[in-house]
Amino acid sequence: MINPTFFWVVVGGILCSMEFVFPTAFVSFMMGIAALLVAVVALFLPQYTLLMGLWLILSTGLIILSRRLFTPKRRVSITGDDLEATAVGGIPAGSVGRVLYEGNSWRAKCADETRDIAPNEPVYVVRKQGNTLIVLPSRMIDRG
Repeated sequence: MINPTFFWVVVGGILCSMEFVFPTAFVSFMMGIAALLVAVVALFLPQYTLLMGLWLILSTGLIILSRRLFTPKRRVSITGDDLEATAVGGIPAGSVGRVLYEGNSWRAKCADETRDIAPNEPVYVVRKQGNTLIVLPSRMIDRG
């Protein structure tokens, strides 16, 4: 019977080195790290079924953790011809209000947090941040 510690070190090394050959967005690397952690546990607890379950749990956890830590946050920007909206009820400085954009009411915040936006004032959508539109009053935009 093969030594469980040796087995998990070999598996961990193979999985980690596979990341250099086949880039898998750190999936095989994280599985290899999990195998190396299991190799340490195997020194004290050499039960194959328990080690396999531990490896599955650690692999899954490390992959999920790596996705959250290493995936860049994408900023969704709104592009297109119709970037005009209308403030509904006004937007106080530094607060969230509502705008009417493409026939729908959206949460909105002024890009310049020191400015108020009056009710029914035309605004331009600068970008989208989650479910909130970041807007600027049309009087601040130089349309050249």
